[in-house]
Amino acid sequence: MVYFLAFVIGIIAGLRTMTAPAAMSWAAYLGFLNLDGSWLAFMGYRFTPWIFSLLALGEFITDQLPSTPSRKVPIQFGARIVSGALSGATLGAPSNALLGGLVAGVVGAVLGTLGGAAARSRLATALGRDLPAALIEDAIAIIGAILVVGLLR
Repeated sequence: MVYFLAFVIGIIAGLRTMTAPAAMSWAAYLGFLNLDGSWLAFMGYRFTPWIFSLLALGEFITDQLPSTPSRKVPIQFGARIVSGALSGATLGAPSNALLGGLVAGVVGAVLGTLGGAAARSRLATALGRDLPAALIEDAIAIIGAILVVGLLR
């Protein structure tokens, strides 16, 4: 189950870079993930979920701008892979599956990035505009993150 959830949180990182670490940070802060004694303990610190949440909110806003680069350009793609790795490792750490969670998060991030771009493009074409497609993608990322955190309870 840990690897599956790490994979799913990786997909979410592929859709929205900062949503996945925000979700994992909230899970750690709320005590759903015990990261005490690991190098990932910072994910559960008092201010970490707030910082990641603000970054996620900023991403939701900037994603709607026409000047925002494609998620498939190297910097954007790399950020999503790092986010998926961090989030997957955070999820796996309490089960002594840090490396496995990290790998599952990376694989999910790659698939989420490429699949999310393709799905959003098709949806935007079908709807005739990108904004509704972007908002649907936002909702999927948020709901998915909430479901993953909920399963950790």
